[in-house]
Amino acid sequence: MPKLQLVQDPAADALLDSNPFALLVGMVLDQQIPLEVAFAGPKKIVDRMGGIDAAEIADYDPDKFAALCSETPAIHRFPGSMAKRIQALAQIIVDRYDGDAAALWTAGDPDGQELLKRLKALPGFGDQKARIFLALLGKQYGVTPTGWRAAAGDYGKAGTHMSVADIVDAESLGQVRSYKKQMKAAASGKASGKASGKASGKAKGKAAT
Repeated sequence: MPKLQLVQDPAADALLDSNPFALLVGMVLDQQIPLEVAFAGPKKIVDRMGGIDAAEIADYDPDKFAALCSETPAIHRFPGSMAKRIQALAQIIVDRYDGDAAALWTAGDPDGQELLKRLKALPGFGDQKARIFLALLGKQYGVTPTGWRAAAGDYGKAGTHMSVADIVDAESLGQVRSYKKQMKAAASGKASGKASGKASGKAKGKAAT
């Protein structure tokens, strides 16, 4: 059984466990879709291409790769834009790391902050996603450079159920999903609060004139 349990599917999880580039691709896809669907994406690519290699994907005809990603079941709800992002990621891995995704965290023996900086330079990796991926590497992938927990911020703390970094079984997957729902509800509550505050402020302004 693979160590990683992100998809809850042995074959898809085994791929993530053994292939650092596949894990990066899964993280890129983890946006606007359920995380298990996102991390199942690399296995779909393997099933259609016969492998998932940075150099091969970087050189692949963009239209054909987009079509491959769009086949049912698609790798993402926006397969075309994600195909472009995956190819951009593959090209960076080829150009900067000789096609070896693991070199992101091995080349030059980077500390936590340097690794965070490298991750944030990847397409689709904003600050939050980079910290979550760093936490995933540290908590479950055996990549523990000096200062990785501090660089990952709250996501690096032990005993949390905040992100994909904390999923080790079906139960923890449910806990992470619950946390994400709470955060989403809190964010939408803040947004509606701001909107109503602006509306009442405008109303008061009109009343005063």
